[in-house]
Amino acid sequence: MATRKTTKNPNVSKEELLEHYRQMLLIRRFEEKAGQLYGMGLIGGFCHLYIGQEAVVVGLEAAAEEGDKRVTSYRDHGHMLACGMDPKGIMAELTGREGGFSRGKGGSMHMFSKEKNFYGGHGIVGAQVPIGAGLAFADKYLGNDRVSFAYFGDGAANQGQIYETFNMASLWKLPVIFVIENNQYAMGTSLQRASSSPELWTRGAAFGIPGEAVDGMDVLKVKEAGDKAIAHCRSGEGPYILEMKTYRYRGHSMSDPAKYRTRDEVQKMREERDCIDQIRDILLTGKHATEDDLKVIDKEIKAIVNEAAEFSKESPEPALSELWTDIYAEAPQA
Repeated sequence: MATRKTTKNPNVSKEELLEHYRQMLLIRRFEEKAGQLYGMGLIGGFCHLYIGQEAVVVGLEAAAEEGDKRVTSYRDHGHMLACGMDPKGIMAELTGREGGFSRGKGGSMHMFSKEKNFYGGHGIVGAQVPIGAGLAFADKYLGNDRVSFAYFGDGAANQGQIYETFNMASLWKLPVIFVIENNQYAMGTSLQRASSSPELWTRGAAFGIPGEAVDGMDVLKVKEAGDKAIAHCRSGEGPYILEMKTYRYRGHSMSDPAKYRTRDEVQKMREERDCIDQIRDILLTGKHATEDDLKVIDKEIKAIVNEAAEFSKESPEPALSELWTDIYAEAPQA
């Protein structure tokens, strides 16, 4: 078995390490359960799992502050959990139930939480990025010192609207962090075959947007990069790009057999680079926690996920009348 690389002497507290471990494990177990429910026919439509990429959103949420905003694409369950949305409401939405965040009408790709400043889950590739800039524009207009995170993948990085957004965000010095979750394969085509520039973060150079590549499998490095990007945006210097070099273990969606890569490649990543195992190793070798301590956390997380699954099964399907709601916004009378 290959030797796993771990971060040495991290300058973080025991409490922070345990919270990173807890949050990443919650996402991992939740997504595994979602995969099971999909296989049982309880989740319909598309379902894109975040397994393997947990360090990206957990690290950035650890750097964010109350009031900061986030918007992402269809691989969104991990982002919802990391920003504090209730697992029961997320799972109920996945199964199309009334107790879901969009009352069962949005499904996996389209749910929102105004309370947690989570602006979606979007099914159109790259369409969420201009929305992220719009959120940042509103914050700059209001002068509230907030930052917005606009997540997108390496496949979406080739969309034209990304560069229109880069131009406007730079021109207006918007406080937005563009997070490229580069999991290497887009839908199924490797980055090497789809991009003329191997470092996606450098595409901001034409617009004067600084950025950097980050080890997206190391939650501590993600948090460090997030702190730097946030400080840049809050200081009024405009947008920043973070290219997270990460990896998804499952297919693009549940219907993807992922024949474009070998099982050995996936297994090698799991054994050598897994983000949860890295923190687990730091906790144990640094004597911040014992095996028994981590077993307690594992048991707590499993209970939370099982409770969410049961809630989703027990929650009723939306009434037929819901077909006619949430179509138009109610404007105030003149």
